[in-house]
Amino acid sequence: MDLEAVSKRSAFHAKPQGLILQYGTAGFRTNAQHLDHIMFRMGLLAVLRSKQTRSTIGVMVTASHNPEEDNGVKLIDPLGEMLAPSWEEHATCLASAEEQDMPGVLTAIMEKEAVDPQQAAFVVIGRDTRPSSEKLSQSVIDGVTVLGGQFHDYGLLTTPQLHYMVYCRNSGGRYGKATIEGYCQKLSKAFVELTKQASCSGDENRSVKVDCANGIGALKLKEMKHYFSQGLSVQLFNDGTDGRLNHLCGADFVKSHQKPPQGIEMKSDERCCSFDGDADRIVYYYSDADGHFHLIDGDKIATLISSFLKELLLEIGESLNIGVVQTAYANGSSTRYLEDVMKVPVYCTKTGVKHLHHKAQEFDIGVYFEANGHGTALFSEAVEVKIKRLAQELEDEKGKAAKMLASIIDLFNQAAGDAISDMLVIEAILALKGLTVQQWDAIYVDLPNRQLKVKVADRRVISTTDAERQALTPPGLQEAINDLVKKYKLARAFVRPSGTEDIVRVYAEADSQESADRLAYEVSLVVFQLAGGIGEKPPPSF
Repeated sequence: MDLEAVSKRSAFHAKPQGLILQYGTAGFRTNAQHLDHIMFRMGLLAVLRSKQTRSTIGVMVTASHNPEEDNGVKLIDPLGEMLAPSWEEHATCLASAEEQDMPGVLTAIMEKEAVDPQQAAFVVIGRDTRPSSEKLSQSVIDGVTVLGGQFHDYGLLTTPQLHYMVYCRNSGGRYGKATIEGYCQKLSKAFVELTKQASCSGDENRSVKVDCANGIGALKLKEMKHYFSQGLSVQLFNDGTDGRLNHLCGADFVKSHQKPPQGIEMKSDERCCSFDGDADRIVYYYSDADGHFHLIDGDKIATLISSFLKELLLEIGESLNIGVVQTAYANGSSTRYLEDVMKVPVYCTKTGVKHLHHKAQEFDIGVYFEANGHGTALFSEAVEVKIKRLAQELEDEKGKAAKMLASIIDLFNQAAGDAISDMLVIEAILALKGLTVQQWDAIYVDLPNRQLKVKVADRRVISTTDAERQALTPPGLQEAINDLVKKYKLARAFVRPSGTEDIVRVYAEADSQESADRLAYEVSLVVFQLAGGIGEKPPPSF
């Protein structure tokens, strides 16, 4: 391995002196102007990871729901998963190294991870539609080639599509064909098979309006539309022809602001959904006859999907181990509905997709969604084989249910949360159950909630346990929160430090909006007092 050549090439991708960035759940993200050296170095790291795992590794150039002037990069591990935590540390070290220290850092990674320099390496690359993405992906390729790695540049892809490509390439084609056509055909065939079973008594001309956040989702949905045009009419808005990426539109905007995006015309009771910038999140919403906006977030999506899967398993007569994975931010009503009404076990993990994905893998069927709309369902290989065998063997209603479940398994992108795949699953389930968007929304009523932020001198003074639902430090904080919660009906509250800045996030829910607002305010005051709040005291939020 020619480290001198690496140093020479690296000089064309020089790191700004003193710039330190951390590789987190979302990879690296910042203003695109500061990322050239990071991209080059992630090309290098992807080659080392490929050599170590003897597998194809993915590099995705995107900043998801961030503003258009930002960009970012994340690596994708062999099964389409996020980068292993120990390699996240390597990414941070490599990205932070000054030019003269880079060869030493590369050597240290290779020694620690027992990387064979002679082993072949293959890296696949994708990018979103940001103006900076094409040039930055060339910097990744520069890093790959200087270490002698082979690569395939897919060009414009959604993030979940690159996860799918990596998984396909490393499963010997068992999971599907590692091409855009392969992706489109797999999902659309499953969708068409599934919706064949829908009776015509419901909404015969099924249609959905999609806000594509002026991002990559629009391009990819246009490529797919003709595959399933008979089963579903998809109308695209914020498709990138004018308007800036994620500006006043997209899943994150709709969820945060609890209102529809600009650029979409909503008539009452029409089904609408929003993707985020790289199409790995989805939320639904509608406007009722009185003009009130209703958001259907990841909690209700998980509830619809897991309830339907449970019904199919009961029909087939299979008692498989199904579980729903949530974070502390999941609305209490969704947890109660799943556990008490649907009798589906619910598990809570720390915030962050990698924690949910990891926990979901423990079940025969694991469904996870964050409230922000990022999620999917995972099926163990044994379950997939069994259900597809039953789909061929069984007759009557059992056979019909097994065929539906087999199609749903193919329709989910099990490598990652995927807005396109999730939309097709949701649309199929609504069609099969004959549900309108209002009926889906009405399966349970969300408890009113409020989220606040408190500025502190050092976020590390707060540590948590029990999937971030209990504060361990500072002393007395959890006891104070417990006393406040007792004052309100159906109430709970928790605090957790931000992963990136010196703020503490406060979440509270209760039986009324006024109570939720008061509880959040009172908890934020306690945090300010006990956890070193700085600046102005939190103002009342009611």
